[in-house]
Amino acid sequence: MKLINFKKLGIVLGIIIVLNLFINFGIATFYDAPDYTAFCLEGRWSQAYDTQEICEAGGGAWTANQSMIKTREIAQPIVTGTQQETAGWCDVDYTCRNQYEDAREIYQRNVFIVLVGFGMAFLVAGLVISTIGSLSVSFIYGGLLSVVIGTIRFWSEMDDYLRFIVLGIALAVLIYIAVKKFKEE
Repeated sequence: MKLINFKKLGIVLGIIIVLNLFINFGIATFYDAPDYTAFCLEGRWSQAYDTQEICEAGGGAWTANQSMIKTREIAQPIVTGTQQETAGWCDVDYTCRNQYEDAREIYQRNVFIVLVGFGMAFLVAGLVISTIGSLSVSFIYGGLLSVVIGTIRFWSEMDDYLRFIVLGIALAVLIYIAVKKFKEE
């Protein structure tokens, strides 16, 4: 039975963590994420959006109040106060929010590509540098973690075919690593 070398384990875990922090902070430093306030400007709520025309002219989406739409003829009650029912409501952020979400989706896709690219590069480096065991293991696991982080970040934006392809590639790479590494031992 082999004893665990805690110094090597600590170094391996440290490299895995710092490697992924380095990649992610590099992305954050050199590639700015879309900012919601750049698309939906401050002060858009200073105007009253109480009609469909004003709402849509301001980039909003109007939703009619369903109780105001008459589906059948009924007797109107006598109103004894000044309270009025609104004709609908305006989603002021509709257009700018959709533009922001489109930009965010492109950003997440690009970050996914960078993270998977770096992850695969470190996976290959880990396989090539097999003479230094702890560095090889660090690069392999660090690369795998980078691929996992990239995939998680972009998972909700992927369609089912892309998810299937990504999982198939990941499975093939893991099987290849297992065959290559365990064959050597």
